[in-house]
Order: sequence, then structure tokens, then C-alpha cells
Amino acid sequence: MVKKQKNVLVEKNEHIVVDGTNLIAGRLGSHVAKLLIEGKRVSIVNCENIMISGTRSNIIKEYKNFLEIASIINPKHGPFHPRRPDTIITRMIRGMLPRKKPSGIKAHKRLRAYIGTPKELKSFGKIQFDKAKITKPSAYYTPMEDLSRTIGWTE
Repeated sequence: MVKKQKNVLVEKNEHIVVDGTNLIAGRLGSHVAKLLIEGKRVSIVNCENIMISGTRSNIIKEYKNFLEIASIINPKHGPFHPRRPDTIITRMIRGMLPRKKPSGIKAHKRLRAYIGTPKELKSFGKIQFDKAKITKPSAYYTPMEDLSRTIGWTE
């Protein structure tokens, strides 16, 4: 089904594969959220290579503070904090979508994130967003894999 939106033809259920290598997490998330709202299916591969801007020590300290947030009544009731790179990205993009609207819920179901590249997506052409690429040397950024391993991710 073809839907006309803002003078651009948008193909429903078009599958887009995004390579997350050396892309900034927040900028990547905003681009992907926009594509999901437009009705496209998006898969993000190489989530462990996505970069977070900031120094390693500062990013890890902030995320450890985030992990301390728990339920007052009983910790097993949540909130549950992701530790794997693909689930961190999925949760980040979920925060950029409309929370309670049916369009946001459907958009979130069209998102897939992977560590590495699965066999079924190797044949697809991968895209990268130019505005989301890192501009400074990689020492100014923290890889998602580094953060995940520090907070408790084990393969």
C-alpha cells in the first residue's frame, strides 16, 4: 500500500537496515524514530559499535546511577534496566516514540535491533545517516559495547 505523505511517496512496510557502526546513539535514535512513525520497518545491526558522546568515566557513572533506581515496594516489580547494547538502543528509541498512542505502540513493534549482523540481513543494503556520524576522533566517544560490559553484560 502506498501512502502519500508531505508530497513524498512512502511505501508501507518498507524494510530499512541501518548499520550502527560509528554513529552517535541519540542522533541515530531520532532518525530511526522518524522512520518508524512514517510506517517503515527498521532493523539496526552492529549495536555494539554505536557511540555515546562523552567521556567513558562520566557515561559509566551516569548509567550506574540510573541502575540504582528501583521500586520502593519490591525490586522484582521493576523498573528493569537494559544491559545489552541492542536492548539499550531499543529502549532509547522507545522513549522517542509517542508513549500511549496506538501509532507509537505499532511503530515500536516494527523496530528490531541486533548485536552483529544476522544471516537473514546480510543481503540487504545497509544505510548510515550522515548527520549521525561521529565528527571528532573516537576518543571523545564511548562505544556501547564498553558501557554494556562495564554494567554487567556478558555474552
